[in-house]
Amino acid sequence: IDELADLMIFAPGDAEDLITRIAQMARATGIHLVLATQRPSVDVITGLMKANIPARIAFNVSSMIDSRVIIDMPGAEKLLGKGDMLYLPPDKAKPVRIQGPFVTEKDVNNIVKFLKAQNPEVHYTQEVLNQPVTVSGKLGTVVINGGERDPLFDKAVEIIMQHDKASASLLQRRLSIGYARAARILDQLEAAGYVGPAEGAKPRDVIKRLANQE
Repeated sequence: IDELADLMIFAPGDAEDLITRIAQMARATGIHLVLATQRPSVDVITGLMKANIPARIAFNVSSMIDSRVIIDMPGAEKLLGKGDMLYLPPDKAKPVRIQGPFVTEKDVNNIVKFLKAQNPEVHYTQEVLNQPVTVSGKLGTVVINGGERDPLFDKAVEIIMQHDKASASLLQRRLSIGYARAARILDQLEAAGYVGPAEGAKPRDVIKRLANQE
């Protein structure tokens, strides 16, 4: 995220929840999450975010307060700029002062090409690529591309009403479909208001019932 402040101004609650959730799972799944901002204030970098960001880098800032927001101590306000930085690794109590080199865009592209050439070609599962792009919000998952409902959507509604719960594994068993399709139908059920948002591995709650069941 190149400028975190933009997200926190536009949707502070949603942005904090989503970033924190990603950061909590990142170490277990190999995700490298990089957050950057030119305005290191407490309303941009919240305490919940900081608790889940193990490594921090501070460049030259305008005040001691800004330095404390980033690395929990003063010092960054005395940096010289031009790559001069304080790096606080997760296993150290005090930051290390290091110098970052200037890297041109051409150099970056060359490094990316080299790394790609060292690794085997990636093959993606077509069923996953064909899934609608979704974004999770406070009210549930909203399908961004406005795709049509799955032909098994109505049948899935009947199943979750019968079992009073909803999960991808339940839909897989009852509809004899793969995980990707079951997860997609679950997203559509959430967008339609039938089920609540995901809570870890637990089955989702059914929050909207058919008229004849009320």
